[in-house]
Amino acid sequence: MKYSLRLGMTLIHVSTILELFTPCASLTCSAIHSWKLSRSLLISSQVNAGSTDNSLSRRQAAVLTSEMPQTFTPSTESFDYIQRDVMIAMRDGVKLHTLILIPRGARRAPILLTRTPYGAASRIKTNPSAHLASVLDDEDVADDAVLHGGYIRVQQDVRGKHGSEGEYVMTRPLSGPLNSTEVDHSTDAYDTIEWLVKNTPESNGKVAILGISYDGFTSLMALIHPHPALRAAVPINAMVDGWRGDDWFHNGAFRQDSLIYAHDQEATRSSELVWWSDHYDDYETWMAAGTAGNMARLHGLDQVGFAGKLLAHPAYDAFWQHQALDKLLAREPFSVPVMLVHSLWDQEDIYGNMAVYESLRAKGTERSNLFLVIGPWFHHQQRLDGSAIGPIHFGSDTAAYFRLHVLRPFLDHFLNDDAPALDVAPVTAFETGVNQWQALSEWPAGCPRGCTIESRALYLRPGRRLSFGAPAQGAARFESYVSDPDKPVPYLPRPIHIEGPDGEKSWQTWLVSDQREASGRPDVLTFVSDVVDRPLKVAGKPIVNLFASTTGSDGDFVVKLIDEYPQEVGRQAELGGYQLMIAADILRGRYRVAFDRPQALTPNRAQRSLKVRTRKVGKHFRPVLIDLISGGRRAILGQKATQRMSWLSGCHVRGFREQLVDYLAHKIVGGQSLCLGQSNKSGLFLGFQRQNDGHLSVLSSISSYFK
Repeated sequence: MKYSLRLGMTLIHVSTILELFTPCASLTCSAIHSWKLSRSLLISSQVNAGSTDNSLSRRQAAVLTSEMPQTFTPSTESFDYIQRDVMIAMRDGVKLHTLILIPRGARRAPILLTRTPYGAASRIKTNPSAHLASVLDDEDVADDAVLHGGYIRVQQDVRGKHGSEGEYVMTRPLSGPLNSTEVDHSTDAYDTIEWLVKNTPESNGKVAILGISYDGFTSLMALIHPHPALRAAVPINAMVDGWRGDDWFHNGAFRQDSLIYAHDQEATRSSELVWWSDHYDDYETWMAAGTAGNMARLHGLDQVGFAGKLLAHPAYDAFWQHQALDKLLAREPFSVPVMLVHSLWDQEDIYGNMAVYESLRAKGTERSNLFLVIGPWFHHQQRLDGSAIGPIHFGSDTAAYFRLHVLRPFLDHFLNDDAPALDVAPVTAFETGVNQWQALSEWPAGCPRGCTIESRALYLRPGRRLSFGAPAQGAARFESYVSDPDKPVPYLPRPIHIEGPDGEKSWQTWLVSDQREASGRPDVLTFVSDVVDRPLKVAGKPIVNLFASTTGSDGDFVVKLIDEYPQEVGRQAELGGYQLMIAADILRGRYRVAFDRPQALTPNRAQRSLKVRTRKVGKHFRPVLIDLISGGRRAILGQKATQRMSWLSGCHVRGFREQLVDYLAHKIVGGQSLCLGQSNKSGLFLGFQRQNDGHLSVLSSISSYFK
């Protein structure tokens, strides 16, 4: 077999080379050496020539220019919108990255502003297109106003995140005790609006700010010392008070996933570094860590500023109180019309907007400036399809109705030059069960007019019964159970995995998940009513008055009001026996007296008035029975009742959601008891509404029980 070797430009057969070293009888030694020498010189000269050619090639390559331009200018003349990327200087010189989308041909157009930590550019990168409709897609709750109303859409990175300069601080507090600088989200919103109205010739000089979650928080912050051009605000599912019930805590119970959020938001400016996992089942992940502090150390959160603040402020101290937006807004003059949008099944920020509404109503805010929308959605579902949450269907796309018939008219009225009349009620609430929107004058309310209120209580009774009748004298005094922190009650059936598309769906819909697994556990007490035989309607926040004792020094008391479906359901067989939460919340026992002054529980002593104002995670009863405003279902009078109400109570030492981790490193196995006797009556306190037609409804928020 022949092999070849390439040297420079000369190809020499290996067989020839071998011949140079093989004795040959026909050649004398001198002849052989002479031939070998001439061949050697020939090869050497040709190799050198090849080296010269290679050097020339390298010199030629060095002068080749890049085929990439220094700056590429996209050809966008065919687009139906104009895009501008600008850096807007704030009063301290820091520049914030701002993305402006202008419908082509816009004139005298209002501006819709959103200020976000999640990346302004990422909001339009999902569907790069020449058409604004595709660019916005379902990422934008205000797409109809932009596409069909000609509004200018502006997205801005908050300082310190993504394309903006400056330092990032989680939900940066107002300039003052917690912020020694002169800049905050209020001043940044003001400076941004000032620049926009002066540098956007297509606008009419009128601006609205809106956003969901954190973006809802920045929308509320813009209402403090607002710019004169700010004509409306729409905070949706806004972060308002991270300790009382939004995101980080619920009445002192720490939500473990707050550490994940802090990591992903603050580890890097662009949030490209994400939390790593070591178990498929999140339950196992947190159990293996043992405590929130251990989990923080495991993931290097000592480098992240906000994680340290979470662990350093477990009580409702000045750190949290000075950031509570419902309190801050109540102290400010209020001149900008605001539409607060609340989701009944908001798994993240279920507290905030309702608290803002209550505080502004209490201060006597002009009703023409204050609007409330209550819809049957999970967190941020207003921008998506709103026909259902999980297996619970509402008969129509409620989110589309909100966008087209509530949000759009509100914006048009306050921002357009030729403002149309506003036909939006002060309160727009969706009533599940009958699956209809209700136009109300205030909240809570069971009907637009003709309603009176009767105070009633729903009691825990011996035999684990739930009844509107008070316990009799001499009845059993308590029911008890054991809560073991090594076997905490999960918030979802295991395995719990909220990553990926399927996991995200589980997280979004967990507040409507079937409660049968929890109600069947031995460490959860379940009280069940008789079949409800009359139509009921619940609005507002049910208030729980709990008399309980524990063998430990602390514990999380979780209370859920459950709608228990009939054992068989036509058309939706999977709902047979379904247990749906209609109200729930948690209270860490050490905060039973005061949120800012924790006090250990005295073992084996009844704790009076553990008061839990339950969050309405949804009000939803079967169509045959119960009608709950902003959720719920209407019964047809005379139809056979087939439904019961249940009360679940559990004491979980380790916290909210996963209910796994307490700040204390030690573990407490707590024996919990609920008092049921005549003198210590545990129960759910509600206000009943009687309409002129005799229809009884439940109306909560009867604060007189606890004054």
